[in-house]
Amino acid sequence: MKELLRTTDPTTIPFVTALLAGEDIACFAMDVHMSALEGSIGILPRRLMVRDQDLFMAQAILRDHDIAFES
Repeated sequence: MKELLRTTDPTTIPFVTALLAGEDIACFAMDVHMSALEGSIGILPRRLMVRDQDLFMAQAILRDHDIAFES
């Protein structure tokens, strides 16, 4: 799996997940439960992972929607 996106914005992960699901690209959100350790203040970024073979297409989808992603 490759990291597609890293963000502290709590709305970005669900939005990108929905975009990818619409294109049949499976993704996995990591670090979503870290808020219990940080006290729910949102300083630790969450990551969105995709399969290696889906990375190019997932990046194209994010580019089309003007969403910044890891390069």
